[in-house]
Formats: sequence, structure tokens, C-alpha cells
Amino acid sequence: MTEPITDHGMRGSAGREAIAPQVAERRPRRGALALPASIVVSFLAASGAPTPLYATYAGRWHFSPITTTVVFGVYAIAVLLALLVLGRLSDHVGRRPVLLAALAVQTVATVVLATAGGVGALLAGRLLQGISTGGALGALGAAMLDVHPRRGAITNAATPGMGTGAGVLLSGLLVQYAPAPTHLVYLVLIGTFVLQGVGVVLMPETVTRESGARATLVPELAVPPGLRGPVLAAAPILFAVWALAGFYGSLGPALARQLSGSTSVVVGGLGFFLLAVVGSLATVALDRTPPRTVMLFGITMLAVASTGILIAVELSSTAGFFAGTFVAGIGFGAGFQGGIRTVVPLAAPHERAGVLSVLYVICYCGMGVPSVAAGVLVVHGGGLIGTARDYALFILALAATALAGLLSTSRPYRK
Repeated sequence: MTEPITDHGMRGSAGREAIAPQVAERRPRRGALALPASIVVSFLAASGAPTPLYATYAGRWHFSPITTTVVFGVYAIAVLLALLVLGRLSDHVGRRPVLLAALAVQTVATVVLATAGGVGALLAGRLLQGISTGGALGALGAAMLDVHPRRGAITNAATPGMGTGAGVLLSGLLVQYAPAPTHLVYLVLIGTFVLQGVGVVLMPETVTRESGARATLVPELAVPPGLRGPVLAAAPILFAVWALAGFYGSLGPALARQLSGSTSVVVGGLGFFLLAVVGSLATVALDRTPPRTVMLFGITMLAVASTGILIAVELSSTAGFFAGTFVAGIGFGAGFQGGIRTVVPLAAPHERAGVLSVLYVICYCGMGVPSVAAGVLVVHGGGLIGTARDYALFILALAATALAGLLSTSRPYRK
């Protein structure tokens, strides 16, 4: 007997079959999702906060776009390594210890960035940010699923884009209009982390400590056998939509300023913010739509957005660029939400952090690798416009690959 891919209808094994109903029937405590969701938002806002400041740093410390790419790459690599090493730890030691440690490291990272006096400190701060974020993402996502599998899955899909976009816009506004542009945004974040640390101390633990925590520190990308089919279906679209996010994080600010003729850091960050906000709204709007349908819709929007960006770049159209960004946001939200919902509600409680870490590794590979390559091409290839054109074509190719991958896993999975 087979079952289609749905939030509640797919089970990987007899053991998971017994666990899933118990998890699905758990009623969420009022506000219980708010704290872990807020930490995801603040961590990814912190990751986006330096983006509008890179031009300021470059002018002050005289570095090239290659250095900006290296700084971006250091963060992405640190996130990936932390996901591999620390991603499953909270399944054994509990969510609270991992989150408290991550908040402490994130605070130290932000202090380093706030007091940075050169490229070395900037790299160190981004490295610590990446370790903290990668170490926390699996625990945070699992904590939300512990509260309620379906709502937790939706929140997992909505918060990353919201956090990154908010960080870029908030930082841009403070840089443009507030005093102490290289300090104020970091001070706001430090205060937020301290308050969230108090919240984590008071939150109930949802995991019973188990032995084997040391073994989880050995890097491993392991997917439970019953979830391999859903992961294979979700992986191409997750990679593709985060490659799109990487485009807006690496090339988007400079491209928006060049197309508009503006030097404003707010205009530079507006594309990323629009992508993130529209993506989050799409995630919420599509929460009742079957995950497979949502992924197909996301792939379609991804292809439409890439075509629109290509046309906008060719015509040097600011309006076309932001219109394409709006469509791209829909594609990002739909693709990411569909991929997350295809997999995470099916994971047993002791598998959640590990499975989420695998998915985030896919996402950050999609965001980091093409973005670093694009940074090199801007300097040594066809310049900003040529690289943006090539990146849009690359996203189109990824959309086609994601569609082929989804169609190849079209048959229902077996119990």
C-alpha cells in the first residue's frame, strides 16, 4: 500500500508510525513558538546586518569586492561546518543548553563586529556568527517542531527569510539615518540576544537527555531511511531558492544601486528585504496547500523571476528589477516552505534536529557556493551586469533541475 506526500499521511517506518500521531495531536502552548522563532529571526538578522556596511568598511579599510566575497564565504562555511558537527547535539543534551551556548557565542561575535578595526576582526566576527548560527539552527527548528509539527514546520519556513531581510533593512536604515552607523545596529542586536537568553533559561525543556552526545560531534549527513525519498524530492528546490537568496545577498545591493543610479544603502538592501518579506507572506498564505503543489508553484515562480531579472538587467530597468524581485519572493517562500513541509513533519522527535541540519546544509550550500563564485566573476569575469546575467541563467537552470528532480520522485513513497 502506498500513501501520497502529505503533512500527515507519510510515515517512514512502523516505529515512526507509532510516534507520529502522538506528536501531531499535541496542542501548542500559547506563545510557545514565539521564542525559538524570534531567535531564528535575530540570528539571521545579525547575519544580514553587515551587508549594507560592506561599502563603508571597504572605503575605510580599502579592500576589493573579492574581500567582501571572502567575508561572505567565511560565514557560509562556518555555518555549514557547525551544522555538520553540532546539528544533532540538541537531540541528546537538550534544546536549552545548545541555545544558551549559541546565544553566548552570537553575543561575542556581535561585540567583535561592533568594535572591528580591520578586515581581520570582520572575518573573526563572521566566523563566530556562522558557528553560532549553524549550531543553533537545528535545535531551534526542532524546538518549534516539538511544540507542534505542522505549525512548527510553517514557522521554520517563514522565519529565515524574515530574519535575513529584516537585518539588511534595519542595518541599512541605521547606517543611512542614525548616528554611529558601524556600531548602533550591533548594540541593538546584543540587547536582543540578552533578552532571548533570559527567555531560554525560563523555557521548558522538550528533550530528555540521552547518552551518545559525543558521537553526534562526528560530522555526518545522515537521513533516516524512511525520510530519504522526501529529502531527495525537496533537495533540488531548497538548493535553488537559496541560490536565489545568495544572488540578492551578494549581487543584489550593488545591482539595485547601479540600476537605480542611487548610492543609498537602503536602496541597496531593499531587494533582499522585498524578497524576504514576500517570501514569508507566501509561506503563510500557502500553509494549507499540499507540499508537492507548493514546490511546483515555487519552481514556476523561480523560473518567471529569473526571466524577469534577465530582462530587467538587459533593459537597465529598476522597476523591472523590483518587479522580478517580488515574483522571486513568492518563488523563494513557496519553494522553501514546500521543501521543509515535505520532510520535517515526518521526522520522529529524536531525529528532528539532525534532519533539519541536513536540510540547512543543502540550503547554505545553495546560498554560499554560487555567491562566492559570483563575487570572483564580478572582478575577474564580465563585471557586475555580466555576472548578474549569468547568475539569472544559472537560477533558470536550477529551476529546470528542481522540476526534473521533483518529477523523478513523483511516485508515492511506501510505508
